[in-house]
Amino acid sequence: QAQLVESGGGLAQTGGSLRLSCAVSGPSFSAYVTGWFRQAPGKERDFVAAISETGGSTYYADFVKGRFTISRDNAKNTVYLQMNNLKPEDTAVYYCAADHAITAQAMSVMGPEYEYDYWGQGSQVTVSS
Repeated sequence: QAQLVESGGGLAQTGGSLRLSCAVSGPSFSAYVTGWFRQAPGKERDFVAAISETGGSTYYADFVKGRFTISRDNAKNTVYLQMNNLKPEDTAVYYCAADHAITAQAMSVMGPEYEYDYWGQGSQVTVSS
């Protein structure tokens, strides 16, 4: 069993930056595809980004492409989401997820409807206008 603990959320101004971290405890972190999702008030949960087990492949939702970067450090059992040029519409609760039986590409297609092995607790990101 693994546990995902998120950190790094908070308040930013339009055009600012934040970096989210998702630390994974438990064995075999390097065997898990990981990704990020977000859910704004009154909206459904949306896919944001995914990264393969080795970090060799990444996938992004169109609304964050060119602004957000997903990365992972398997030695530290941590996945990151660097968010630059933030916009008010980025305001949401951000969740990391991990699964051993899906590809990063499939994660980008299936979105939050797939039954992922593990979810983080969520981290609030607020962007002021």
